[in-house]
Amino acid sequence: MTVSEVRKKYLEFFKSKGHTIVPSSLLVPENDPTTLFTGSGMQPMVPYLLGEKHPSGRRIADSQKCFRSQDIEEVGDNRHTTFFEMLGNWSLGDYWKEEQLSWVFAFLTSEIGIPKEKLSVTCFEGDEKLGIPRDTESAEIWERLGIPKDHIHFYSAKKNWWSRAGVPENMPVGEPGGADSEIFYEFSGIAHNSAFGERCHPNCDCGRFMEIGNSVFMEYRKIPPAEDGSAPFTKGRIGHSEFEKLPQRNVDFGGGLERITAARNDSSDVFTIDVFAPLIQKLAQLSEKNYTDPAYTGSFRTVAEHLRASVFLIADGASPSNTDQGYFTRRLLRRAVRHLDLLGIGADTLSSLVKPVVSAYADAYPSLLQKSEAITSEIGNEEHKFRKTLDMGLKEFSRMAEKSLDKTLSGANAFMLFSSYGLPIDMIKDLAPEKGLTVDIAGFEKELENHHVISRAGIEKKFKGGLADTSEESLKYHTATHLLHQALRDVLGDEVGQKGSNITPERLRFDFSFGRKMTDDEKKKVEDIVNAKIQAKLPMQRVVMPRAEAEKSGALHFFGEKYSDEVSIYFIGDTLETAYSREFCGGPHVTNTGVLGTFKIQKEEAVSAGVRRIKAVLEK
Repeated sequence: MTVSEVRKKYLEFFKSKGHTIVPSSLLVPENDPTTLFTGSGMQPMVPYLLGEKHPSGRRIADSQKCFRSQDIEEVGDNRHTTFFEMLGNWSLGDYWKEEQLSWVFAFLTSEIGIPKEKLSVTCFEGDEKLGIPRDTESAEIWERLGIPKDHIHFYSAKKNWWSRAGVPENMPVGEPGGADSEIFYEFSGIAHNSAFGERCHPNCDCGRFMEIGNSVFMEYRKIPPAEDGSAPFTKGRIGHSEFEKLPQRNVDFGGGLERITAARNDSSDVFTIDVFAPLIQKLAQLSEKNYTDPAYTGSFRTVAEHLRASVFLIADGASPSNTDQGYFTRRLLRRAVRHLDLLGIGADTLSSLVKPVVSAYADAYPSLLQKSEAITSEIGNEEHKFRKTLDMGLKEFSRMAEKSLDKTLSGANAFMLFSSYGLPIDMIKDLAPEKGLTVDIAGFEKELENHHVISRAGIEKKFKGGLADTSEESLKYHTATHLLHQALRDVLGDEVGQKGSNITPERLRFDFSFGRKMTDDEKKKVEDIVNAKIQAKLPMQRVVMPRAEAEKSGALHFFGEKYSDEVSIYFIGDTLETAYSREFCGGPHVTNTGVLGTFKIQKEEAVSAGVRRIKAVLEK
């Protein structure tokens, strides 16, 4: 069965159960300062999980594009990918465990034909400290459905609790989460490897089992402890823990499309499914090597995975760069170049691999076809630039080797080669013996960890605003972004269109299409317009309507694939017809522009060809 067939059957099945099918959101999230990428299907759904009404109703399903940068180093084995599609269905205060588990079981076994005896499930064992009980209800449902008792396992919060931040103690205030029930597939013909423990079980890493789906029963939200550190009982609080019940019980299911397809085909290697096959075949042709040769399998997988992820990232606005999302696109492409070289494939060939990726997804994501020429160009340019940098990095490596008296490449030097010249650490380790060197890997990892602690500090600072931009200051900046967008169009013309934005409690960043640098006079005019609308104390209002009707209203929208048939429009003014600003938007915002303060542009600069960026603040 193909990826397209599984995706189609899933969406049709849940549509038959009363779900509205919505398009995938972008990989680069809008106005969510808590994360660089959309890393799960639930991420775009956070406002609705917290109680806001979804324009498409209480039952939603989709196939969401996801990217997880933390999995980059894991790529090369038989199952890890950085980019994947997450099949999702949600109940926003509607159905609960009985319907959810029964439906997902029916989809896997009846709709796509996975034998039920191949499935094992896990449930939350409970946490007395949190005051959250053992999930015997899910276990009883699974047993009634036909899962044998010895295929039902209980685990702690480390394995069977879900939030975007992981276990309960890592969750920021405001984050929703809950106990989950995971589904695992057992592959045929794979014996347990005792190196991973004496006894095999669903969460064993030996390769015999693979997680293919997870139903999260999201009914809790993290709340701050009392000032003295205690958590006294208050209405809605669970016992004496730091959690309260959400206004509504939600179901959040996520199933890896690629993994489910591999399970359906009983193939323990995800890279054998149809979306990877043309790419693997092309690499085999170019390299004259065999994918099944253990010496090269990891490189085949790494090039195929990183190239596919880069195509989707660039299509969604994350062009290769040294900062933010673009840093990860650059890192992926440079690792792919390294593994092209290990396969013996010549230089400047990475861009020729874009076509098989686009072809594999043209039916589900037609925008890839529309952008394929630009994506191919960017990937080709990136490989060319990296090979120039690589030459300099190799020269610097040789210089370091000559200067090393103890024949050790220090952690600091290894990190400098990694961070300044883009040399992957596995390349450095491969090159070291040729120069008679050993690499201080522990020192490199310490340098890398110190670098990440800087990164985490920035992320934690962004978390200051709470979950998904719902702090008072972030709401102000989100509202100011709407004013800025319209003011730019007033001053510069309709050529201006939103290309991306990032909101934190400290500033706004807005990317827009425009072909030249703004003059000081133009920036001053934009500031004056925005501040005039703030001083006018205009109301910010929301209306939900059919997409076709919304488009006729003149509401701005620049991310075509992400909108469903029913859309949410925020407008600034007394009525939709007379509003100063009208945009497709999920919110949230302040209710009146009068609370924003004084708008000030700090910087206007180029991002890429034809795209400019404004950074601005609100002064009190």
